[in-house]
Amino acid sequence: MIDLYSWPTPNGLKISIFLEEAGLEHRIVPVDIGKGAQFDPHFLSFSPNNRIPAILDHAPADGGEPIGVFESGAILVYLAEKTGRFLPAAPRARTEVLQWLFWQVGGLGPMAGQNGHFNIYAPEKVPYAINRYTSETARLYGVLDRRLAGRDYLAGEYSIADMACYPWIVPYENHKMVLADHPNLQAWFDRIAARPAVERAYRDKDARYGRRDAPLTPEEHAMLFGKQP
Repeated sequence: MIDLYSWPTPNGLKISIFLEEAGLEHRIVPVDIGKGAQFDPHFLSFSPNNRIPAILDHAPADGGEPIGVFESGAILVYLAEKTGRFLPAAPRARTEVLQWLFWQVGGLGPMAGQNGHFNIYAPEKVPYAINRYTSETARLYGVLDRRLAGRDYLAGEYSIADMACYPWIVPYENHKMVLADHPNLQAWFDRIAARPAVERAYRDKDARYGRRDAPLTPEEHAMLFGKQP
C-alpha cells in the first residue's frame, strides 16, 4: 500500500498518474496546502521541505519499516524502480528518460509555476516578471515541440518523463500559451490525455480532494506563498 500525501497541483497529479498507470494499491491523503496542512509534524517527518507530494510506502522492497519519499521527481524514480515500469533499465534509454524528467523538475515546472503565480496569484501585476516567465514558458514549450517532432513520447516509450511533463501543460491557458501553435506538443498532449489512467487521475481529483471555486482568502494566500505557521 502506498499512501500519497498530496493536493491536486501539477506536481501532485503526476504521482497520481503513475499510481493509476501501474495499478498500485494506494490511498490518497489530502494535504490542504491553503490551510497549512503541509506544516503538520507527521507530514514534516517524511517531507521536511513542507511541500507536496510525498509518499509512504508500507511495503518496501526490503520488507522493513515504511519508506517516506518527498520531491516528485524522486518519487517517480522510486516508484518506477519499485515496479520495474516506465523507466528503462538499459543505460542509454534510462538516461534519455532521466534527462527529460530532470528537465521538467528543474525547468518546466519552476518556470510555468512562476508564470502562473505572477499572472494569477500575485497581489500586484509586475510587468517585468510576467514578461520574463511567460517568455521562458514559451521557450520551453518550443523545446518540447521540437523534441516531439516524429516522436510519440519524450524518450522513446511512454515513461515517467511524460507523466512529469503532462500536468504542467494542462494549465496552458493560465500560462498564456496557445497549444495549437505547437502541433507536435498538441498531438502528444492529446495522446496522453486519452490514456485511461490519466483520465482516472483527473476525473476523480475533485472528489478526492474537495473542490473550491471561491477565491483564496488572505490567510490561504499567505499559507501558499511563503508564510510559516
